Amino acid sequence: MRDNLLHVGLDVGSTTVKIVVLDNHDNILYSSYRRHFSDVRKTMIDLIEDACRRYIAYDFTIAVAGSGGISVSAWLGIQFVQEVIASTAAIRRFIPHTDVAIELGGEDAKITFFDSGVDQRMNETCAGGTGAFIDQMAAVLQTDASGLNELAKSFTTLYPIAARCGVFAKTDVMPLLNEGAPKNDIAASILQAVVDQTVGGLACGRSIRGNVAFLGGPLNFLPELRRRFIETLKLKPENIVFPENAQYFVALGASLLSRDFPAICAKDLASKVDELRNAPYQAEIAPLPPLFANQGEIDAFTERHSLTHAEFADINEAYGNLYLGIDAGSTTTKAILLDGDNRVVYTWYGSNKGTPLLSVIEILKDLYSKLPYGAVIRNSAVTGYGEALLQAALGVDEGEVETLAHCKAATYFVPEVSFILDIGGQDMKCLYVKNGMVDKIILNEACSSGCGSFVETFAKSLGMEIKEFAEEALKAKNP
Repeated sequence: MRDNLLHVGLDVGSTTVKIVVLDNHDNILYSSYRRHFSDVRKTMIDLIEDACRRYIAYDFTIAVAGSGGISVSAWLGIQFVQEVIASTAAIRRFIPHTDVAIELGGEDAKITFFDSGVDQRMNETCAGGTGAFIDQMAAVLQTDASGLNELAKSFTTLYPIAARCGVFAKTDVMPLLNEGAPKNDIAASILQAVVDQTVGGLACGRSIRGNVAFLGGPLNFLPELRRRFIETLKLKPENIVFPENAQYFVALGASLLSRDFPAICAKDLASKVDELRNAPYQAEIAPLPPLFANQGEIDAFTERHSLTHAEFADINEAYGNLYLGIDAGSTTTKAILLDGDNRVVYTWYGSNKGTPLLSVIEILKDLYSKLPYGAVIRNSAVTGYGEALLQAALGVDEGEVETLAHCKAATYFVPEVSFILDIGGQDMKCLYVKNGMVDKIILNEACSSGCGSFVETFAKSLGMEIKEFAEEALKAKNP
């Protein structure tokens, strides 16, 4: 056994990159866990360069696993190993007494049964109930995953929350926030929803019993999530397997499996990584045509879509009867004030920050501070998710279903309208209009992928606000 040989395992996941370096006795000499914020290449390069600097005089065997592992394998010419095989190798080496392993990642969830061979269950098309879901729900509570964990420590009540879709889960969370439910209870309920989604969606009726191991970043960093699993599964202390370095088990397995592959000296690996850092980025998927070929097309599009617009007037000159409309949506609150000639004298658009009632109170305070003498809000109407709440709390005169409200506005501006597409924070609707009336409605049901909240979450993952995200998309040359 060579003294100058070390074994490197990489786990390139959907949200993080992990690396471990083992010696010949399976001791961890170096490990690192970093979020890549969609820049997989740079994060991976930084980690490998750091490992190479530390052990520049050594030779490495190296393997990579994870959802981004095939790309890294191609970039660096290193071996790829399937993450389930890697994780199983690590479990059998470091916690061989495991009967069932539950592993949560950024966008995947796995349950592996070891009592009779290896039976592995994994989520497929949806990331509901995974680390990304927890991040998304933490943002609804104006915190992060660790903050969610802290809140959950002192809960008293658990509420049912759907976990198969992060955006739909907001539909359960928002009313709880609006009704004043403690954030501690909501945080614990979110973690319980993850448990229910994982056990119900993956175990599929098979009993989770014996020694149960908890692996992956979310289960490593969020002890309250482990607690919810333990209490739900009614595990005894002696049956709980929570190994040190639980977040590294796929990388550990890749490191163990790398021993079957040829070694490379650290200097040569560092040189490959340096070349990759300086190489121009090349998309591995054939790009689509750009949304707009040039600025002229963008200008023409903007001009065409601005032909129909509302008339505006100065609120300081408003007099007599005014009419207030409020749209209390799932993620934003909108308000508009019209004068007797249907001219807009006041508008508001902003996030409701999980408290639509408080956001409307803020709007009304701002509106009344600007309303001139002699102007009167003669009537008001509200639509959207918060319709009933705002009518009860603030005495709004009218409540209307949002599809009819949309149709009313559309036919005002375009009397011959036949179709309306509405994409909101967590819903999307197609309205077919005939003779000025809604004839048919089609809307999303089980999933909110592609809605406003979905786009906003992706924007934040790239460190952008949604407006900046949209502007960048317009300029994309190779989407």
